[in-house]
Amino acid sequence: MTDLAERRDLEQVYQPAEDSRLLADTAAERVREGELVLDVGTGSGYAASVTADAGVDVVGVDVNPLACREARANGVPVVQANLTDPFRDAVFDLVVFNPPYLPTPPEDERDDWMEYALSGGEDGRAVIEPFLDDVERVLAPGGRVLLLLSTLTGLEAVVEYAGEQGLVAEEVAAEKHPFERLVVLSIAPADVADEPA
Repeated sequence: MTDLAERRDLEQVYQPAEDSRLLADTAAERVREGELVLDVGTGSGYAASVTADAGVDVVGVDVNPLACREARANGVPVVQANLTDPFRDAVFDLVVFNPPYLPTPPEDERDDWMEYALSGGEDGRAVIEPFLDDVERVLAPGGRVLLLLSTLTGLEAVVEYAGEQGLVAEEVAAEKHPFERLVVLSIAPADVADEPA
């Protein structure tokens, strides 16, 4: 592959930014040695790699084939698929997700892989809600989720939606930026939410 083609491909893969670092650092601090972790929407594999360095096994999943290729090149085992769709057993101790969360009016939507990585639909929650609908299915007993969000997404609405799915969400990390506050929510089924994450 030529350098130009590689550059074009990389432009279609979400690269680590402030949100990636906040999620990765939070996951690395909260993971327990020996756990099995799923990094949903792994992109370049940055959060997966940082989390794996904490002594756990991490598998990535991403809908973008170019992201899967980059994550593999960065040493992350990855499956090309949407959200948690390919996983059938309740095996993951921790699921981390930096979703597309930016509210995007329909007229501003583009049809490319970066749009999939960034746009959360009109309210910023178009991908977050289907994720919350299904994530408990792949959690091992005692399993939990770390979900990165922006205040632009409507944190209260996400917490409320999680509650409607039988999940309890609490803020465990945050960073202030000029136009938003980035937040990591720890989410767990109600019966395990009181256990330390």
